[in-house]
Amino acid sequence: MSAWQLPESYRSGSGTVRWNRLGAPDGRPLVLLHGTPFSSYVWRAVARSLARDHQVFVWDMPGYGMSEKFPGQDVSLAAQGRVFTELLDHWGLAEPLVVAHDFGGAVALRAHLLHDARYRALALVDPVALAPWGSPFFRLVREHAEVFEQLPPALHGALVREYVGSTGGPGLHPAVLDQLVLPWLGESGQPAFYRQIAQADQRYTDEIQDRYTRIGVPTLICWGEDDAWIPVAKGRELAAAVPGARWEPIAQAGHLVQEDAPAELTAALLGFLRDVP
Repeated sequence: MSAWQLPESYRSGSGTVRWNRLGAPDGRPLVLLHGTPFSSYVWRAVARSLARDHQVFVWDMPGYGMSEKFPGQDVSLAAQGRVFTELLDHWGLAEPLVVAHDFGGAVALRAHLLHDARYRALALVDPVALAPWGSPFFRLVREHAEVFEQLPPALHGALVREYVGSTGGPGLHPAVLDQLVLPWLGESGQPAFYRQIAQADQRYTDEIQDRYTRIGVPTLICWGEDDAWIPVAKGRELAAAVPGARWEPIAQAGHLVQEDAPAELTAALLGFLRDVP
């Protein structure tokens, strides 16, 4: 990932987190959260665009991307919510703008609703937020993670590539797909891939789902209309649950809206952020 670097590090309760800050130091702080099985790499185009007017913080969750991976690591949504709260304190961000995708949405919601993290505004992009979630593939891996960890590397690589490429929309460029798969390969990457799935438990969103009506910050919910992982109907349901939420469906985009429609997503985010005091 030579074109996308995270030169800074923070020692969190779940391992070392790699992160970076883009844009002018005096810009309004904005934090981007990635989902699974991805990394901050998916935000690279959007982050650079937002950095023209904001101070943008990007990071890889423990167990993902360039951050630390190790046996026995807690990479659950509960752990990630605590780590994100730690990071906000480490960065000295009392009330940032927050943009979160997929599992990152659940992480941001848990930090806000359970750990009192305060946001100026919250934008959720195809988030994992409402039950039921978890594909048949997720359930199979969760029940047999130790078996999948022992797959020959070539078969594992093909499985991950097929899975990451199944998000819907127009499809990923092969070079982008290579970069998204890369962190999950090798001696530490292969077990880390199955570890994060094994720890993906719906109870972590069940704990907060009835609190969405209490969200009081300006909220935007964007959704790729061709999302093959989480149906767009879930987005409409979430938008109806959050008081005053703005709903922005994005045409011809799958679950990875950042890759399928980066210009449209950036425009939606900037339009929303301009209205935040």
